[in-house]
Amino acid sequence: MQRRSFLGAGATALATLPAANHAVTAASPDPAAATLAATAPRNFAAPHSLAPVRAGADRIIDIAVCRRPFRAQGPRIEAERRYGKTIVHNYGHGGSGWSLSWGSAKMALAMVRSTGERQIAVIGCGAMGLTTARVAQQNGLRVRIYCKERPPEVASSAATGLWTPDSRICTEEHATPAFAQRWEWMARASFKTYQSLLGLAENPVEWRDGYTLSDIPFDQPLNIEDDEPDYPDLNARLPDIRPKGVLLSPGEHPFRVPHVRRFTQMAFNISSYQRLLVDDFLRAGGEIVQRVFEHPRQFADLRERTLVNCTGYGARALLGDTSIIPVRGQTARLVPQAEVDYTLIYRGHNLVMVPRRDGLLVAAQGAHDFNNDDTSVDRALSAAAAERLAAVFA
Repeated sequence: MQRRSFLGAGATALATLPAANHAVTAASPDPAAATLAATAPRNFAAPHSLAPVRAGADRIIDIAVCRRPFRAQGPRIEAERRYGKTIVHNYGHGGSGWSLSWGSAKMALAMVRSTGERQIAVIGCGAMGLTTARVAQQNGLRVRIYCKERPPEVASSAATGLWTPDSRICTEEHATPAFAQRWEWMARASFKTYQSLLGLAENPVEWRDGYTLSDIPFDQPLNIEDDEPDYPDLNARLPDIRPKGVLLSPGEHPFRVPHVRRFTQMAFNISSYQRLLVDDFLRAGGEIVQRVFEHPRQFADLRERTLVNCTGYGARALLGDTSIIPVRGQTARLVPQAEVDYTLIYRGHNLVMVPRRDGLLVAAQGAHDFNNDDTSVDRALSAAAAERLAAVFA
């Protein structure tokens, strides 16, 4: 089961699968064919060599901190009547906000459409707010976004940018069959939309290979002591849309560790993806209004009669929703290296590196990030992660 989101980010890589050299044998049941394959000349190009990462604390160009809005029971997607308005809530997605945004927005839209309103308001301009606004526009609604901050100032700008649809989505005890079915629908709906965004200018969405490194065999669990609850592993419900990982032999990778898996995972270039969403929203006639809400009764002042509340962690203070637990997250960006085109995850070493167009993103967790709402930057934490990354290529 997932103890930390870093393990969830590499879930594709951690599946128990045959090694790469065994996979060829299994696919060739004919002994004669196997012999021919073994003796035939190999006129293939040499494997693509991996560009080394130039890492170090001196190459950090930015550090960002966010609070993931975790709810033990999972996201809140429901409607209520308050202050003369229909309020559809769409928040509390833990570390899966970007990953589930399209599917979650479509669930919320069904509640919006039941009101019959043709003009709605969306509160919040982060991952969930922008996506919900776009889904509403695509279904013929006029949308105005009210927000305290716009990208890139919103909290979701600090996300790692990996497609991790079950990252801190709920606790294991709340992962009922009904919840899992609902989650799967959101994950598949989001996945399908993301495939339509491949190949666009500035590459907002890409598929990348990555490598999970481990000091111990992958079938041995890590002994991680923390104060987080147990999270369910829901990815087994998506076997047809998650490429399988492959064990690599020592001669198939450049890393000085005993165990390596190669995996393939979808990733977001957050900055360019946010610009795409904002530009598409405005081009479709949307309007963004800067406004701070200190109490939900202020919703009564809005001209729209149907609102979608996408305030993320902000809903804790705005609505008094103490079911939202902050999970602190800190990411650092290193100087961009266009030649580095692979993700790196080092099990048990608190290290994740994602190659984005705006820099090599290095994520690290503190010992007490769960239920921690501190947004001050801990430079020493990111500097240590950058040095651990440098040691991989030393």
